[in-house]
Amino acid sequence: MRQKERVEKVFQLLDEHYGTEYICYLEHENAWQLLIATILSAQCTDARVNIVTRELFQKYRSVEDFARADLKELEQDIHATGFYHNKAKNIISCCQDLVNRFGGEVPRSLEDLTSLAGVGRKTANVIRGNIYNDPSIVVDTHVKRISNRLGFTKEEDPVKVEKDLMRVLPKDHWILYNMQIITLGRQLCKAQNPKCGECFLTGVCPWYEKKKKAEGKKP
Repeated sequence: MRQKERVEKVFQLLDEHYGTEYICYLEHENAWQLLIATILSAQCTDARVNIVTRELFQKYRSVEDFARADLKELEQDIHATGFYHNKAKNIISCCQDLVNRFGGEVPRSLEDLTSLAGVGRKTANVIRGNIYNDPSIVVDTHVKRISNRLGFTKEEDPVKVEKDLMRVLPKDHWILYNMQIITLGRQLCKAQNPKCGECFLTGVCPWYEKKKKAEGKKP
């Protein structure tokens, strides 16, 4: 099967199984809350972040509140998300920049977003896709792993994976692909012990084909 045909079939199957509704797993009510939640999500599960932010966003009710926050106190508030020293420092610096440079608003462009403390391409693309509906590809661990298994990229560096996917995938599906693949990665296509027997993509998955061939050669 040619790559274009495989891409079309993959999207057809993903849409059939997961639907086409946009879902963000990080709870938020506005752009700045999602920005902070995404910063906190580094090396932490979305479920854990949601537990922390439910209280955090009651205590700090604006970008200005975070910009004025006491570092040590904020560290304790976000301690459960891990790497809290750097995260607290970045959140305060990020929010100070939002106040001083962007009038308290979360910017839209990739360049402006990545100029903020603690914001890389992944975080910036979460904001662009979920808040502004700008076509963007978020390369997290699930997207990188499964895109490799589907033969959409051979790269390991997230920026290179993103560029490969931008070339391969239809632009109108970029945001949806992120959400569907994250769900697939959590439910079936795990890093260790993937549930290939339950997966609906085995017919279009080169990694699965190689796996079956390798198993067939075993004595």
